Amino acid sequence: MTVRLDWDVIRLEGPCRVEEAERLAALLGEAVRTVDLAACEGLHAAVAQALLAFGPPLVGQPADPFLRDRLGPALEAAITRRTAATSRPRGVMEEEPSPGDREGGEGARV
Repeated sequence: MTVRLDWDVIRLEGPCRVEEAERLAALLGEAVRTVDLAACEGLHAAVAQALLAFGPPLVGQPADPFLRDRLGPALEAAITRRTAATSRPRGVMEEEPSPGDREGGEGARV
C-alpha cells in the first residue's frame, strides 16, 4: 500500500496509483493531517486532485526530479492560494485600490 497512516502523518510511498486516491481522500476527510511526500516515486492525477481538494500541509521532498521540481511546488502554491482564499470571511473580497492609491497619485484625469 502506497498511502500509509503513521500517527497523524500520511506517508505517500512508491508509485501512488489511481486506486490510492480514495484511501487518501478518506484519511484526509477524517482529520487534518500532514502528508509526507519524501518516499513518493510517482503521483497519479487523482491523488494530486485529492491533495488539492483537501489542502493538507505537505512535507518531504521526493527524489523524482519532476515531482520535486515541478509538481511539488505547484501543489504547494495551489494549496496556499486555496487556504488564503478560504481564510477570508465569506463574501469578503480583496479590496481594489482606490483611484488615489494607484500609481500616478490622484487617479485618472479626464
